[in-house]
Amino acid sequence: MLVRPGDCSVAIGLGDLPIVATSHLVNVMESAALAVISDFLEIGETTRLTHLDLEVIEAVGIGASIRATATCTDIVGRDLLFGCEIYEGERLIARAEMKRAVIERVSFLARTAAQSIIGHLPS
Repeated sequence: MLVRPGDCSVAIGLGDLPIVATSHLVNVMESAALAVISDFLEIGETTRLTHLDLEVIEAVGIGASIRATATCTDIVGRDLLFGCEIYEGERLIARAEMKRAVIERVSFLARTAAQSIIGHLPS
């Protein structure tokens, strides 16, 4: 990912420094984890983030080129555990332990929609 002005904390209202926003670091890590596991999922399956333990070690500014790595470290039932890292060149920027749950896409979306409808019904 090339850090653009719109990716910085100032642009999205999460601080006053022109550095890559933490939420973008999470997005890059999630993308790396999805790339690692996508070939192993069944048709109709996907994953969703359920837990993230993130450590931001360094800051990077606009114009920096960052890359993420992800390794699936364990599978516990339907939970996939990942170790993720972000680098600018060889410099470690952030690392995280991530847990993603394997879900069946259609039934998950149906449950989510039903919960939203029930939540909006008058009492």
